[in-house]
Amino acid sequence: MAIGIFGSGVSALNAAQIGLLTTEHNIANVNTPGFNRQEVLLGSRLAQASGAGFIGQGVNVSSVKRIYNEFLSNQVMQGQAQASQLETYANQIGQINNMLADPDAGLSPALQEFFSAVNDVASSPESQAARQSMLGSAQSLVSRFQSLNQRMSDINNSINGQITSSVTAINSYAQQIASMNKNIVLAQAAFNGQAPNDLLDQRDQLISQLNQEIKVSVVKQGDGSLNVFIGAGQSLVVGEQVNTLQAVQALSDPSRLEVAYRSGASVIRLQQNSLQGGNLGGLLAFRSESLDVEQNALGRVAMVLADTFNQQHKLGQDLNGTLGGNFFTQPVPVVNTSAANTGSATVNASVVSPSALTGSDYSLQFNGGTAYTLTRLSDNSVTVFATLPQTVDGLTIATTVGAITGDSYTIRPTVNGARDIAVAISDPAKIAASMPIRTNASLANIGTGRISAGTVNTTLPTNANLQQPVSIVFDSPPTTFTVTGVGIPGSPVAGVAYTAGSDVSYNGWTMQITGAPVAGDTFTVANNTNAATDNRNALLLASLQTQNTVAGGTASYQGAYAQLVSQVGNKTRELGTISLAQTSMVNQLIQTQQSVSGVNLDEEAANLIRYQRAYQAAGKAIQIAETLFDTLLSLGG
Repeated sequence: MAIGIFGSGVSALNAAQIGLLTTEHNIANVNTPGFNRQEVLLGSRLAQASGAGFIGQGVNVSSVKRIYNEFLSNQVMQGQAQASQLETYANQIGQINNMLADPDAGLSPALQEFFSAVNDVASSPESQAARQSMLGSAQSLVSRFQSLNQRMSDINNSINGQITSSVTAINSYAQQIASMNKNIVLAQAAFNGQAPNDLLDQRDQLISQLNQEIKVSVVKQGDGSLNVFIGAGQSLVVGEQVNTLQAVQALSDPSRLEVAYRSGASVIRLQQNSLQGGNLGGLLAFRSESLDVEQNALGRVAMVLADTFNQQHKLGQDLNGTLGGNFFTQPVPVVNTSAANTGSATVNASVVSPSALTGSDYSLQFNGGTAYTLTRLSDNSVTVFATLPQTVDGLTIATTVGAITGDSYTIRPTVNGARDIAVAISDPAKIAASMPIRTNASLANIGTGRISAGTVNTTLPTNANLQQPVSIVFDSPPTTFTVTGVGIPGSPVAGVAYTAGSDVSYNGWTMQITGAPVAGDTFTVANNTNAATDNRNALLLASLQTQNTVAGGTASYQGAYAQLVSQVGNKTRELGTISLAQTSMVNQLIQTQQSVSGVNLDEEAANLIRYQRAYQAAGKAIQIAETLFDTLLSLGG
């Protein structure tokens, strides 16, 4: 009997000791990330049968259980992956928002300053100071375009670096998880399937950290290992095997990195939009949805400004009496040939209507024969061409021979617009503020005919003799007139019907004659000499500020930029709000999960007292058993 009491007491003592150790372990790890509370599971020993019934033999420690709720843990992981993506996206777009909306460093003040200087030239076209100020303001505007674009390019380079860092972190976590899988399988096999709780916690913590880099899904295996999957189901960890990710140069754009999947000797480029969640997902989403879009939009404003200002400037005349040239250099589209192409064809893109530019990038793929498929990447709309060249969205696309089926090209019409715009002239005298033509009515005229100042046509004919003198003499009767001048086919042209106020157009100019001329009345259109004070073209240049020349004629330069700023600002606020809400939801999920699996110090303190008393009682039982045993020995003596 004493031996039975002793054995039962020892089992109770052991159980209490393990309970104390487990409780102390919980308390020690109350602040350990990823730690799940543990508790001791006890079971009574098999009772001993006797004539008086079944007599208890003490207690067994069945296991030390890890208090883990898989459903809640999965909810936390899903929420954290989304929260991490939103936080990364919000932080990145915040940089662009601060830059574009800056009242001093943004584009708006530079645009306003430039057109204010153009108006000053219109007010005093002969002023060298006003002209020099206009050139200085133009250079400031160009510098502002270039600095904004450079900042966006710097952000793109930063994204490349962060993608590389994220991929490195993902691979490191994957290696550690695979190593933990090995240790867990060995531990369970060595200890009769008992769960190595702390190893499981460490592995789950690694998976949680991995999940904050990229969203993962996990499948548990029978041997205790976990398989980890990413993206569209690519296996990152299978037992002890690891398939790594790799940051690689994009086939169609050497300036950016993409994510590829390495399995054995194979490297497979992943669809970037399949990599959702986590820090990496946020970086990729920001680049494709915001950075590319805003850089293209800024470039479009620069390209439309350069083209429309140049077109009007070339219709004017400078102080040297020469027709105006380009005021700005005209940026051109970028065409990137995929590094995977096997053909030798070259694709060219040119802007024929800047106003029609959408700001989107395009993917062009050769289908074989002469057919191509063009995909507008902003909305994935597809157009199939039987042959090239073709014009779409203000862009003419042409190609040389040598393409092979499957060859692809990325066309970025406006990406370098803000980078490549520049002031094309440095001499203030070359600002074409005046019109190249001047109209005149002969002093000898006796009728009431009047001639307008005339305008230069926006589209000049080939080899237009714009500055050659042209005379118009009314016939008898004065219902017709005769036109004489260089560049006029069949000159002199007689019998031209006269309608008061109707357009008369030759050599690239248009004017109107009104009133009632009489036979012999003469009107001339000639080169505008001594035109230093003529401001007609400067006024037209200044009026471009408020004309809707961007986005298919729906927005001005300033309006298009304001839309860009508004778009970024709205997206920034939206992401900030959603990110805060998501973070709050994750915190609530963590609190719920911790209420089940976390360490409660009050509970653990109570457990300490409970196990301490059990330990003391077990010790007392052993002491009594020892006394009984001594008594038995003395009786035997």
